[in-house]
Amino acid sequence: MQKTILHTLRIPIIQAPMAGGVSTPRLAATVSNAGGLGFLAGGYKTAEEMRKEIIAVREMTSAPFGVNVFVPGAQSSDEKALSSYQKELRKEAERLGVPLGDCQWDDDDWEAKLVVLYNEKIPVVSFTFGCPSADIIARLKANGSFVIVTVTSTEEAIIAAQAGAEALCVQGEEAGAHRAVFRNAKDADQHIGLFTLLQQIRTIVDLPLIGAGGIMTGRDLAAVLAAGACAAQLGTAFLRCSESGAHPVHKAALVDPQFSETVVTRAFTGRPARGLVNRFLAKYDAMAPAAYPQVHHMTKSLRKAAAEQNDPHTMALWAGRGYRLAKEMPAAELLSLLMEEAREAVREAMGRVDKL
Repeated sequence: MQKTILHTLRIPIIQAPMAGGVSTPRLAATVSNAGGLGFLAGGYKTAEEMRKEIIAVREMTSAPFGVNVFVPGAQSSDEKALSSYQKELRKEAERLGVPLGDCQWDDDDWEAKLVVLYNEKIPVVSFTFGCPSADIIARLKANGSFVIVTVTSTEEAIIAAQAGAEALCVQGEEAGAHRAVFRNAKDADQHIGLFTLLQQIRTIVDLPLIGAGGIMTGRDLAAVLAAGACAAQLGTAFLRCSESGAHPVHKAALVDPQFSETVVTRAFTGRPARGLVNRFLAKYDAMAPAAYPQVHHMTKSLRKAAAEQNDPHTMALWAGRGYRLAKEMPAAELLSLLMEEAREAVREAMGRVDKL
């Protein structure tokens, strides 16, 4: 396998692109400066807002960094189900004193964001919610970008490889926030754990693999590398870092004993995503239609108002299964700790092997 930018990282850790303001330019730059690979999240921003964040990162680091973009999905949705859900949520809007958002479809400024990616010559570009065309990937590669596609199944891995992706981010079912699934969403493959999925994809695709989902400690990192990944992508582990843009209410919920589990739900956005179980999720999970980004637009005013009113039970508290292990510390210190733990895990494992 050809050596890539992923193999040259001093620290084989990628800070996951977390949309909604969590992945700040400061967080991305700090991770890249420390030897990992920091990422900006292009989702939920205009192309111009994304461009300004790229400029901000470049003012803070000369190291490689990445930008992630959402691939738009189908426009079709069940209008009757959307209308019914909207009716159910009006009482939440009244309680919070805000109007519900319009249930419109959009492509998240897709074409304009591609232009920004081409013009800015981003070192690493990744895609979620789908695989862009081979032409788009080829143009990015010709422009000097290293292209990654996020996958959740063997079928998606083959699609991405055939389209020209240079690496795959393999997302296990343990991962927090949105599932990246874009093919056969009802298949059991979409609920496969990271380590099993890594092994399955390794047998069919000869590309560098990034492991994502439930990685919180250095021991997790060592295990993912031993399973054949060239790097690990961590999101939830960075939520409580000082550079993270996660809302203080969200950060506090990660250590609040009243939030004791995570589940995958469509309640907040219409797309499967893993978060802490709160009142809103428990009440509306079964009602939410599979309609993204329509449901996202419908509920975003509720989520924003809930954060402003310190109401964790109406917020989308995205988190992976290992959320209790998230540490409150600067990102650079977290990277150092993870590497120290990983080295110790390897030493212990080798000691056991030597005794066999």
